[in-house]
Amino acid sequence: FFPSIAEFMMSGPSVIGIISGSGVIKSWRDMMGATNPGDAAPGTIRGDFATAPDGDMIPNIVHGSDSDESAAREIKIWFGE
Repeated sequence: FFPSIAEFMMSGPSVIGIISGSGVIKSWRDMMGATNPGDAAPGTIRGDFATAPDGDMIPNIVHGSDSDESAAREIKIWFGE
């Protein structure tokens, strides 16, 4: 599972950033939409951009940490100590 995600994430360019603020984790996750793009509402990133014109789902189009602890760990992965 994880090697295939890592391979996909390294297969092309990525935009990586740190977003901060009050309630930002919930806000960002709301903007991303449901994990399954087929369930994501229109107007969310997954709802609008995670389905190819042929109807296939685009894997892992967006990611957001699910907690402060996950965010701290993931920031270190991408940006170092």
